[in-house]
Amino acid sequence: MHSPLTLRTIAILVVPPLMWSGNAVVGRLVGSLVPPITLNFLRWAIAFLVLLPLAAWVLRPGGPLQTHWRRYALLGLLSVGLYNALQYLALKTSTPVNVTLVGASMPAFTLMIGTLFFGQALALRSLLGALLSILGVGVVLAHGDITRLAQVQFVVGDLYMLVATATWAWYSWLLTRTDQDPPGLRADWAAFLMVQVVPGLAWAGLFAGAEWALADPPPIQWGGPLAATLAFVAIGPAVLAYRAWGLGVQRVGPGIAGVFSNLTPLFAAVMSAAFLGEPPQWHHLAAFGLIVSGIVVSSRKPS
Repeated sequence: MHSPLTLRTIAILVVPPLMWSGNAVVGRLVGSLVPPITLNFLRWAIAFLVLLPLAAWVLRPGGPLQTHWRRYALLGLLSVGLYNALQYLALKTSTPVNVTLVGASMPAFTLMIGTLFFGQALALRSLLGALLSILGVGVVLAHGDITRLAQVQFVVGDLYMLVATATWAWYSWLLTRTDQDPPGLRADWAAFLMVQVVPGLAWAGLFAGAEWALADPPPIQWGGPLAATLAFVAIGPAVLAYRAWGLGVQRVGPGIAGVFSNLTPLFAAVMSAAFLGEPPQWHHLAAFGLIVSGIVVSSRKPS
């Protein structure tokens, strides 16, 4: 039984989109200091050290990492290894506002993957909501000019974020299979994150190694700005946002909590204007309205 939405719960649920939008803006800011896939690896390496005192027991022989390694290797690949790396890669050529707006199309990808691969029934309201969200993404990709869609002139970062969003939708569906987790693991948020971070960190390290071997990026610019960035993205968008999101969903359920995730593009627009000199354009507002409308339509209960 979920609790009513209180001011305290609202404050908790505002934390994740605030952290996620900050992650997008910071990822754009430090693009010249560290290669994007390497940034992802360093971020989760620090998050691992933060979680270690809280959930070291999962590393013991016979623990969930050993008994359920296939499941957590896949979850770690989709979330830590791929989603975050693709997001940072997208920010090399796209803006934080575009990236977060494309990411807000998650309901469309969730519906499609759930229907095709997880036996989810397709409701008319869900289909309409997904179409509105897809239309919003189209507005972002076209930068408000429909002729750009006909000419297929997309920013490559927007396409990276589309792939990342589909990856996260698949990851989210896999999370619904709670019967595949050891009993009691989900009750310990740090342990449940840790079993995903450990294999995810291995994937992230593999991809970072490929980045250096194949792309030959410029050297990392070590210093105070990068250190502050790593501390923020590891503690804020990773550990703190994950904890707040889990607590909020536990209190009010995923339906109400999901509405708050759509604050991410709004926060990203404000931060981009303040720190990057990238004020939002009219098509960002139109896309945000379409995506939110799609989510509202999808979440309405039949009368």
